[in-house]
Amino acid sequence: MSTLNTPVPADPRLDAHAELEPPDATTPASPKRGGFGGSVWWRHALGILALMWALFPILFIYSAATNPSGTLNTASLWPSGFSTKNFTDLFNDSSRPFWTWYKNSMVISLVGALMAVFIGACAAFAFSRLRFKGRRPGMMFLLLTTFFPALLAIVATYIIFAGIGDVIPAFGLNTTAGLILAYLGGALGANVWLLKGYFDTVPKELDEAAIVDGASHARIFFTMTLRLVMPILVTVFMLVFVGLYGEFMLASVFLTDVDQQTLGVGLYGMTLGNDANTLFGRFTAGALLGSIPVMLLYLAFQRQLVGGLTTGSVK
Repeated sequence: MSTLNTPVPADPRLDAHAELEPPDATTPASPKRGGFGGSVWWRHALGILALMWALFPILFIYSAATNPSGTLNTASLWPSGFSTKNFTDLFNDSSRPFWTWYKNSMVISLVGALMAVFIGACAAFAFSRLRFKGRRPGMMFLLLTTFFPALLAIVATYIIFAGIGDVIPAFGLNTTAGLILAYLGGALGANVWLLKGYFDTVPKELDEAAIVDGASHARIFFTMTLRLVMPILVTVFMLVFVGLYGEFMLASVFLTDVDQQTLGVGLYGMTLGNDANTLFGRFTAGALLGSIPVMLLYLAFQRQLVGGLTTGSVK
């Protein structure tokens, strides 16, 4: 007789377990914590307060920039009207070339950020992939340089570039190329550590396979590694660009001619002297327009910024 259709006897342990459970048993709900610590309203309140604190200067600048009178005495927190008079006066002021300052800032920030990313990527690739004597002390030295503020090197930098200007005028004081070269002197340091942390996440087996196929270190770096670490390159570019775009101290020392000044140095000149009150509207209008590149940059690359910072920090 076949045993394929023979019923399997029930396990008595399962029946005993079913008798212990009541028929209407349900999973109890997790208890809610009461009191101030269990509520989340205060977190939202802190978030709204922080947002209001951050938007306060932006609202004041917008109100002053659209104020028809254009003076500091009549500026208020809440906009009382909308007028483009301050913008028109700013664009038509021949003694204060706003668009020239804007162009100088964009050129210095773009070129300086691109070159800083390239130099930092080359150094990070060497520290991450190559093994050579003095590798660890070199990394420690770069980290040590970040402990000293840039203010300590301004006098020495001024003297050095004053001497360079006597030999190569294109890279001396009061030149855009000289200021970019001075900025590149501090391009390493924290950027190399940030880049190296991301470079270490790329599997070294890819480099070994490329070396077996006959690729050199330069070819691996330019054709393979740079494509894999693009998020951190964008992150470092954004950080350096914003830093150079808003840098004031070294630019005010290097650039003395009006046509060579950056946007920050030129706008700062509007806040000095007896005309500071009457030029306040133009100053805020220029500051409002000057914030547009940074805002667009963060909106365009915010995903790469978050990904680059988190991946490099985890490693």
